[in-house]
Amino acid sequence: MAAFSKLAQGNVHVAVSLVHQVNRLLQHPPTRRSLLLLLASALIVRSAVFRPCGLARSTRSNEKNPCIVRERESHASDAKYFPVDSRTRTSNGHLTPRSVTNTFFHQLRALIRIVIPSLFTKEAFLLIAHSCFLVLRTVLSVAVARLDGKIVRDLVSANKQGFLRGLGLWFALAVPSVYTNSMIRHLQSKLALKFRTRMTEYIHDLYLSPYPDLRYYRVPLQGVDQYITADVEAWSESIAGIYGNLMKPSLDLLLFTSQLARELGFRGTVLLFVNYYITVKILRSVTPAFGQLAAVEARLEGEYRAGVNRVARESEEIAFYDGGAREREILTRVYLRLIRHINSIYKIRIAYEWTEDFVIKYLWSAAGYGLIAVPLLITRKHRGGGTRSEMDGVFADRTETYISNRRLLLSLADAGGRLMYAYKDLVEVAGLTGRLYSLLSTLHHLPKLPPALPGDGNTFELKNVDICIPSAALPSSDSCNGVNGEADLKGGMVTHGDSSTLVRALSMRLHRGMHLMITGSNGVGKTAVARVLAGLWAPCGPLASVTRPSAEPADDDDRRRRPKPGLFVVPQRAYMVTGSLLEQVIYPQSLGMFYAEGGDIRELQEILEAAHLEYLVEREGGWGAVKEWRDVLSGGEKQRMSLARVFYHRPKFAILDECTSAVSSDVEGQMYEHAKSLGISLITISLPPSLAKYHTHLLTLMGGGTGNWTLTSIASSSSSVGAAAIQGEESVHSSDGGLKEALAEIQMLERKLEEADKWESRLAELKKR
Repeated sequence: MAAFSKLAQGNVHVAVSLVHQVNRLLQHPPTRRSLLLLLASALIVRSAVFRPCGLARSTRSNEKNPCIVRERESHASDAKYFPVDSRTRTSNGHLTPRSVTNTFFHQLRALIRIVIPSLFTKEAFLLIAHSCFLVLRTVLSVAVARLDGKIVRDLVSANKQGFLRGLGLWFALAVPSVYTNSMIRHLQSKLALKFRTRMTEYIHDLYLSPYPDLRYYRVPLQGVDQYITADVEAWSESIAGIYGNLMKPSLDLLLFTSQLARELGFRGTVLLFVNYYITVKILRSVTPAFGQLAAVEARLEGEYRAGVNRVARESEEIAFYDGGAREREILTRVYLRLIRHINSIYKIRIAYEWTEDFVIKYLWSAAGYGLIAVPLLITRKHRGGGTRSEMDGVFADRTETYISNRRLLLSLADAGGRLMYAYKDLVEVAGLTGRLYSLLSTLHHLPKLPPALPGDGNTFELKNVDICIPSAALPSSDSCNGVNGEADLKGGMVTHGDSSTLVRALSMRLHRGMHLMITGSNGVGKTAVARVLAGLWAPCGPLASVTRPSAEPADDDDRRRRPKPGLFVVPQRAYMVTGSLLEQVIYPQSLGMFYAEGGDIRELQEILEAAHLEYLVEREGGWGAVKEWRDVLSGGEKQRMSLARVFYHRPKFAILDECTSAVSSDVEGQMYEHAKSLGISLITISLPPSLAKYHTHLLTLMGGGTGNWTLTSIASSSSSVGAAAIQGEESVHSSDGGLKEALAEIQMLERKLEEADKWESRLAELKKR
């Protein structure tokens, strides 16, 4: 018991001594100011972050995240923060990577506005908390340096109790130090994840924008997947890391320099700053363009990733051609180009890292010994004589000063080294920032597609429309005129001239119940007409105008309870979305919308029967089966699934772009008849004439660079002809009935004359025999 009581008394004495030691540390003005700064930051966080969010939660409880001030609808107003600088843009449309310049800081500020939109967000709270822990770690470093000197002083002077007290305080300071280091790493990782989430959501909102933007369809940059995935991740981690790598060394330099200045005196402080200046000049003179190197590496990584994805996406076609060897050659060439660039970066870093290590480790160490010697050899006067105890005290004080200053100087050298390393990282961040800025600047400045004219909602009408191939330049000085003869779009994407105009002065009107077939030879612009009809391409021409049918709201008497779209397009390549079998039929509608509108599985079964796909439910394991449908379904099944979507949505007009080429003629005819029975007006693009019997009108594109076309009524064989005049004159069109009949008769006579010439040639051949 006596032993335990003595141990308890010893623990009490140790605890009291620890409190006294902490009080002595807090008496130092720099330490006290740092702790007051930490306390003030915590109070600011509490008053500025938590309370406003609580108030917002009470007034906007119906929102998922009430602390977010910026909404997705405000993205359009951010274009002013992302101007396009043509001087920094290369020929392929990418921004030229820069180093740490004013341009970089402008671009970085624009990106920071996205990831930290306001002070009342989780990202801002994490950043403030991260800053507080960085300050706390610096304060603890100063305390540890002072305590290190006191422990050595007590050891040199053979002060057993002081040494034990210092050792106990050392372990006491180890607990907050270890916790602080762990929290700094944790908060940095959380901050990087939050930055990536913010940036990804922002880019998704811009990139996957609906009509009239359709940026994902019109963006001119190559390798967008590399931008959205790898570049965003690398940028987020770099920004979160560079903040700590810049703030902590800067704070260390400031506090450690102030602490050392008190011991080194005026001469030592001047020499310390001279050392800073020489180090910065040497390292800046040998620092390569890491930003440009990082940007080129990211671009080459994107090219290699795109090549691998292409092989996976087109694996069946490549297998049919037995093109594995050729694809391996292509991928190997791209990969070796990437590896050569990475090896060149490694070679460049050898000289830089050699110089950096020499300056930071050896030059700073030598300078440190000289600076430590200043207060001992120059600043302080030597004391001569004295008793032995006085001399021991002098030696102990000098040892304490040496150990404390050496510890501070080593920490200072480490801070300077990390700051120099951080500059290299900052240059690399400049390259990633330039790439992301180029993506966002391009997305923001893509012009909107012109809207269609308001009509009666049931009519498709084109007037004097030139079908032109869009240009992928950004920005472009040339542009098409807008609908209704509006002014040219500034920075428009669409340019046209004689070489890119496929069809000239196209005019037609389609009402409900009319079915149009567009035909012509390959490359005449049949799909281009469909793109203009669907709104993917802008109509060109000074008097061009387009009127599209509007969506029809849901009818209360209809058991479907879902709106009827004005237009639905089935492209040439069948697209299978990721999801269940049910989601393949209702695309682009989601499962939530399907059930909210009273979706009926029996209706879907009837639709599959109409598309001759009723066996899929049992074969694939039910409506909820999730598979890679692009590989599971055959070509004909994918085309029939596309038509099943048309049957499900029941639009007023449906554009079918050669979407039944892999379907047998009898099934094809049945599906066309079923679509017409649902009240869907069909606009079919087809090369063979077998589908003409399901349509009422025939649009024939002549091609040959003339832009001529004819629109014929299949039922009455009457036609209206559009012919582009030579040398850019306007096409000849007239609504006069007599002229139409005369032109139709002239065409019929010309065809008969051509047939007569053929028979005469054949007769001459027979006579020769």
